[in-house]
Amino acid sequence: MDTLKYKLTIAYDGTAYQGWQIQKIGTGVQEKVEEGLARLFPSKPRLHSSSRTDTGVHALGMVAHFEVPRAEGSMSAQKLSLALNAWIPPDIRIMAATRAHASFHARFDAVGKQYRYFVWNHRAMNPLLRHSAWHVPRKLNLASMRQAAVHLPGKHDFQCFSANPGYTKATTVRTLTRCKIQAAGPLLTFIIEGDGFLYRMCRGIVGTLVQVGQGKFQPDDVRGMLESKIRSSAGMSAPAAGLALWKVRYPKKGASNLNPGADSAIQC
Repeated sequence: MDTLKYKLTIAYDGTAYQGWQIQKIGTGVQEKVEEGLARLFPSKPRLHSSSRTDTGVHALGMVAHFEVPRAEGSMSAQKLSLALNAWIPPDIRIMAATRAHASFHARFDAVGKQYRYFVWNHRAMNPLLRHSAWHVPRKLNLASMRQAAVHLPGKHDFQCFSANPGYTKATTVRTLTRCKIQAAGPLLTFIIEGDGFLYRMCRGIVGTLVQVGQGKFQPDDVRGMLESKIRSSAGMSAPAAGLALWKVRYPKKGASNLNPGADSAIQC
């Protein structure tokens, strides 16, 4: 069949959803976007995403693609984003829509992702951030957390920070290219970039770094956690609400994201 392929960059507040993927129980973001596509295209196309996100996790730069018969492709990409936004809930937005090459695949062409995690480190929670940041009221030692974060970039077995996904992984080795903590007053932003992520790996990293900041671990303990490959040797898993898939990176000569240069389909 002669088809056209479209690439979408999608942002959403994940508070009301049981993750990205269509769910047997509960509602996934994918379901709502596909319902909107069914209003626009008789073929009711299915979305193929660059990632999955877990219940309550947000996204600014989720990338997905879909195909339709060429006969249904009269709408311009610019009009597509406007039309689709009219049919989906306001906590989900199509930030960009483009035509994609026939060979493009949102998941398999991705070469890296960036996640951001937000912590509000103040005795009183900022009510404007209550759905998008983790409230940690006890003052954190930022210098210690940054010392600990230095051990994370590079190629490591990250099993100690990952939850059990319910199936066997071929490998738990991943490469992080960046793990940085920015501070703007009480708002801490953990920026984690890599070629792939294990199930809840980002949340395990952030939870452990926060516990370093609380004095429950020493910065150099992170090296031993990585070497142990045991989940119980590391710290807690941070709550879902503070995490956002920020952007997905593709090869420069391929399709690019709205935020130019998010892993295989993994829930973080």
